[in-house]
Amino acid sequence: MRFAVIGAGVIGRLHAQTIQSFKPRAEVAVVVDTVAERAQSVAREVGAEATTSLAEALARSDVDAVTIGTPSGLHADAAVAAIEAGKHVIIEKPIDIRLDAARRILEAEKRSDRTVMVVSQHRHDPASLIIHDAVKNGKFGKLTSGNAIISWWRSQSYYDSGDWRGTWALDGGGALMNQGIHTIDLFTWFLGEPLEVYAWTGCLAHERIEVEDTAVATVRFANGALGVIHGTTAAYPGIATRVQVHGDRGSAIIDRNKLVYYHAAKDSGEDYPYGAGPEANQAAEVLAEYGYSEPSEEAKPTVAGLTATSHTTQFQDFLDAVEQGRPPLVTAEEATRTLAVIRGIYESARLQRPVSIKELTS
Repeated sequence: MRFAVIGAGVIGRLHAQTIQSFKPRAEVAVVVDTVAERAQSVAREVGAEATTSLAEALARSDVDAVTIGTPSGLHADAAVAAIEAGKHVIIEKPIDIRLDAARRILEAEKRSDRTVMVVSQHRHDPASLIIHDAVKNGKFGKLTSGNAIISWWRSQSYYDSGDWRGTWALDGGGALMNQGIHTIDLFTWFLGEPLEVYAWTGCLAHERIEVEDTAVATVRFANGALGVIHGTTAAYPGIATRVQVHGDRGSAIIDRNKLVYYHAAKDSGEDYPYGAGPEANQAAEVLAEYGYSEPSEEAKPTVAGLTATSHTTQFQDFLDAVEQGRPPLVTAEEATRTLAVIRGIYESARLQRPVSIKELTS
């Protein structure tokens, strides 16, 4: 499969490197960027052609698929054009920054027979797959609550490094839309259909940005579970991300993308009247059961014998999905649901009242 890489910034370069690691199964045919020098730089690295014209790249008969790594607010325009040109599409997170733009992608996908995937690479982490499987199979009993915690730091120089950073028009939001979306995606993937959010946001530690650097929200889910989202880029010097899932028969915690706690009651007679101690942690046991082990610090991560990037496993899923005619793990519809939670948080903070997710998406 031959790709056009749209956008030659940091993300575009990562996409190109990931694709090229799959040769000969996949390779980059052309790199597109409005800045010719950027396109040429990435193209040289992977042995591809370069152009400043998206239309030119999409017209090529030797391009089967595209990846989109442009600023977030430009994703839908490129994605719809690519789908309508008959290409399969990978979109870097978020799917876009507006729900109407996300719907344009969904509608274009429905009119086509093309595969569309949105990047949310942490769904492919062993910890995430284990917890999702446990939820799906009822191992935690009735889900009761969960947390998504993003305690990061971004300096003022980070926001000053690009005109689009920290803007509503192109970044689409701050600590949640840009940094927290992966954690929020896992949170909603685990806990199910979100119904309503109530939130507060603020810009408390940065200047010259339009968006939030701190947000807190409560979420009510269709299954009755209640959740809390806390996201910030104002937690100096930057700590970690954490997702917690709790039910009446088990709990699990992901910290820094690793499964640090897992317990699922093994029989109906198990009882901890006042709570269990560290001995109840089954994380090591369940990781071994699934055949996962933590790589050594020295070892370079590999997937199917390939030296891996952070996106390798998800791109492999995309290639498999196209070849097998099945949906990828992270569909455009799933990504739109995650976007709706974040847009709901922003709307709730603006209106200072609870906001229905259905109200936003209908």
